[in-house]
Amino acid sequence: MRTVCLGWHWLPYRYARTAEDVNGARVAAFPPWLAELGRAAVADAYGDAGAGAGYTPDAALVNFYDGAARMGMHQDREERSDAPVVSLSLGDTCVFRFGNTEDRGRPYTDVELASGDLFVFGGPSRYAFHGVTKVLEGSAGPASGMRAGRLNLTLRDTGLGGGSESGERSGA
Repeated sequence: MRTVCLGWHWLPYRYARTAEDVNGARVAAFPPWLAELGRAAVADAYGDAGAGAGYTPDAALVNFYDGAARMGMHQDREERSDAPVVSLSLGDTCVFRFGNTEDRGRPYTDVELASGDLFVFGGPSRYAFHGVTKVLEGSAGPASGMRAGRLNLTLRDTGLGGGSESGERSGA
């Protein structure tokens, strides 16, 4: 799996505007249109326009999965904000494992996420363990515009605001 970040570089256990492992380059800006997409997703998922209006994502992780890529069960805990995570899938379908908030084991549910699927997890499920167990190669079809693989965009509100150059979640 390969990752590109927008708004903030995600580094294990923290976010930063610049990062040594990406040649010290400043992270690309988080586009306003992507924030609007996130707000619309949260409003639709919660059935509440106010919840959408209050969602202020400022980071996106854009992950590319080839047919062999996987992602182990993990929690998204580096953010200072408890705002929902919005996940958009493009390209090949994957098997997304959505678990519980206590550990990596059962109970969990395997869901196939196809190109164009949008998944929002917030509230009590915000810190659920989750991962990708399989990519179904060649499942996207020509309408996706991708020849192979899967792109996943996860939008997050880091809670770091615009001025900080780096941040860590306390207690992480």
